[in-house]
Amino acid sequence: MSTGVVLLNFGEPPTADREAVEDYLERIFYSNMDIEEEPDLTPGAARKRASKLAERRAPGLIEEYEEIGGGSPLNDQAGAQADALETELRNRGYDVATYTGMLYTEPFTHEAAEQAVADGHDEVLGLPIYPLCGPSTTNLSLDHLADGLEEAGFDGELHEVSGWHRHPTYNRLRAENIREYADGEGVDLHDEDAVLFFSAHGTPRYYLNEGSRYDRYVDEWCAGMAAMLGIDEYELGFQNHDNRSEVAWTEPDVEAAIESLDAERVVVEPVSFMHEQSETLSELDIELREEAEEVGLEFYRVPIPHDDDRFPSVLADLSEPFLADFDPGYFQFRQCHCRDKPGTMCLNAPDPDWD
Repeated sequence: MSTGVVLLNFGEPPTADREAVEDYLERIFYSNMDIEEEPDLTPGAARKRASKLAERRAPGLIEEYEEIGGGSPLNDQAGAQADALETELRNRGYDVATYTGMLYTEPFTHEAAEQAVADGHDEVLGLPIYPLCGPSTTNLSLDHLADGLEEAGFDGELHEVSGWHRHPTYNRLRAENIREYADGEGVDLHDEDAVLFFSAHGTPRYYLNEGSRYDRYVDEWCAGMAAMLGIDEYELGFQNHDNRSEVAWTEPDVEAAIESLDAERVVVEPVSFMHEQSETLSELDIELREEAEEVGLEFYRVPIPHDDDRFPSVLADLSEPFLADFDPGYFQFRQCHCRDKPGTMCLNAPDPDWD
């Protein structure tokens, strides 16, 4: 059997071109229009609203891209991860080809689906590069893939993986990445004057109210990281966006959390990010650094281990049950509770005690 493995990502413009940035933002705003106070807009009204939001946000984002070198490195890093995964899986003996599919920039998810069908694969595996499952990332990416395959006339089998933040090797490489970075910077994470600070991508509370467990996944992952590092106390903040003032987001905001720290040094770990992008290179390295230094903190930001030699093995482990055609439960996969589609498998279906 030949399998196409589609690595699903968010995407970001590789250049600061205004038209590209506005198109990117409009797609995001239109796709997430259900979080608005008036979710029942007609398609035309929703598109107009998204366009206005994009025009308003674009200058700030263009400035961020210019500050970090003229565009985001996300797409290039995602492509390298796909190439490394294909090599790893072929070394394991599987007939595969990998593709990258982006929600909001080229190559779009539907284009990856079309290419996988054109290449004649018998099966397709959708693998989101979002360790922490969320509705506007993991689930939406998988929806786009399924729709793209259907439109392309795919008549084979589609496998879907959702959340996978509990993968042991993934956790180990992230913990070691934090420790090695701190050691290299001469920061003792156990010093009472140093704080390990987790910065997670925020999400509208609308999604949490609708049943998303994203915030719980963030909490448990941070607790696990701290335990692996032997740290009893740490802080957590969320990188929220103020593009829609009427939309409530996760709390606390990273800025408020940083300003309240009683310490001399802060080591910031970007939770679940698997690429360097504007949220790390600009929001953290520039904006949050300024906030921290204004209150007298030495600021250290842990680099994203996007090219860690172990990461292709992590992705291959997540793929292998579906390629080898054995029960995914053997690798502790369970039916996903965050995605209402039979056969979508994850490593972090909720504990029995959770609501």
